[in-house]
Amino acid sequence: MPIQPNHLSILGIIHTAISIFALLAAFYALYKEGKINPLSGTGKLYVLLTIITCLTALPIMKTGHFTPAHGVAVIILVLLPIGIYAGRILKNGGDYLQVIVMSTTLMLSCIPAVVETLTRLPISHPIADGPADPLLKMCLNILFTLYFIGVIYQVIKIRSKKKSAKTPDGTVKLT
Repeated sequence: MPIQPNHLSILGIIHTAISIFALLAAFYALYKEGKINPLSGTGKLYVLLTIITCLTALPIMKTGHFTPAHGVAVIILVLLPIGIYAGRILKNGGDYLQVIVMSTTLMLSCIPAVVETLTRLPISHPIADGPADPLLKMCLNILFTLYFIGVIYQVIKIRSKKKSAKTPDGTVKLT
């Protein structure tokens, strides 16, 4: 069977490349800091590349109309400022809100990454037949499970850090 041509437009190729770098920045931040902190260097890079990814996704319409992937991009664009300003939104729970929201943006970014990868590669015979493919559904279920485990881990880590910062009389140690 001959190799099929790449059906990505120039904008699609640029969008894909930027999205890969955004995901790499997020995973590096998780590795380095245990969370995506939008105020750190790696976190700022993730936010910037994710914004560009979402904006470049909006004009890509292989079906000719708005799709769920466009909706995901819009949701991510709404969530990013919430994650960035979480500390101002919730004084006491801002760190919790931040890890939940930033992790959610990553998970949402991974949905189209998984779907597009499995339905496009390898070019000659993609792994998944389409959105209803059982393998694709299994991969998305694994993604959601990893997301929930990751968020729970980050929340527990924040909580234990706060508990260890308190003195026996209930005041918080300044470090």
